[in-house]
Amino acid sequence: MATLTGWITATIFHFHPSEFHEPELTPMITLVLRLITSFCGVYGFSLMFNSPRKMALTAGIIGMIVNTLRLELIDFTSIPVSIAAFIGALCSGLLASALKKKVGYPRITLTVPSIVIMVPGMFMYKGIYYIALNDIQTGALWLTKALLIVVALPLGLIFARILTDTNFRKSS
Repeated sequence: MATLTGWITATIFHFHPSEFHEPELTPMITLVLRLITSFCGVYGFSLMFNSPRKMALTAGIIGMIVNTLRLELIDFTSIPVSIAAFIGALCSGLLASALKKKVGYPRITLTVPSIVIMVPGMFMYKGIYYIALNDIQTGALWLTKALLIVVALPLGLIFARILTDTNFRKSS
């Protein structure tokens, strides 16, 4: 069945995932474009969750900073993508906790939109694609990377909450 699915995917629909072509941009232009697109993505996600515009703006600013940080860590260091996702989510939680007192928005309304943009859709797609082609080893590799990122995101938020909320640390 997987072979038939792979054949249909590759032959009829002409789906062939490949690496992205690297644009020839300077690091500064890449940074600015990442900031802009991260803000727009998180702002849009926040609006989809029916957040008021001011709350969406705040989430967009947090997401702009943390998603760009995550992408820059991946590009300029040897940090694995899952660790970069953890650091991004941790920073999102820390920023939301710091801003929570000033703007009065619940922490979750700022952190969830800012980490949704970090969900590894391309990794999941490649994993399913290769499994459909009966290349189980490559598909499992991509799905494992995706799973590690998906686990790292809430862990980053949990660690931020542990660091910033004394009531969260207490057990009854």
